[in-house]
Amino acid sequence: MNPGDGGMDMQALLQQAQQMQQQLLEAQQQLDEAQVEGTSGGGLVKVSVNGRGQVEDITIDPSTIDVEDTAETAQTLSDLVLAAIRDAESSVEELQQEKMGPLAEGLGGMPGAGGMPGAGGMPGAGGMPGLSGS
Repeated sequence: MNPGDGGMDMQALLQQAQQMQQQLLEAQQQLDEAQVEGTSGGGLVKVSVNGRGQVEDITIDPSTIDVEDTAETAQTLSDLVLAAIRDAESSVEELQQEKMGPLAEGLGGMPGAGGMPGAGGMPGAGGMPGLSGS
């Protein structure tokens, strides 16, 4: 066994880890810059979120408001907003999987890579904080 071979393997592993870290940072930057829209009621309610799932804007079409039945309107709006958020959540999860999934797969059996299904334990890669339906 040649002691130099182990050093080369360690150097290659270190370079691979640095490369993956750079790819992770780039993917997180892309998620930060991404905008995803969820809609409900045929577009009456729109929710804009960033790629990390943080709600940035909610737009409600004024035609959804019935001034003669405010209680029903309030319930309808609540349902539509919730449906639009869930639609956006689904889109963000797809985007996150697209951007982060290949990196999580690349981690394979690396120590500390587990913890979040589909995210390889990477912070900020799984789910949408504050928007889960439960």
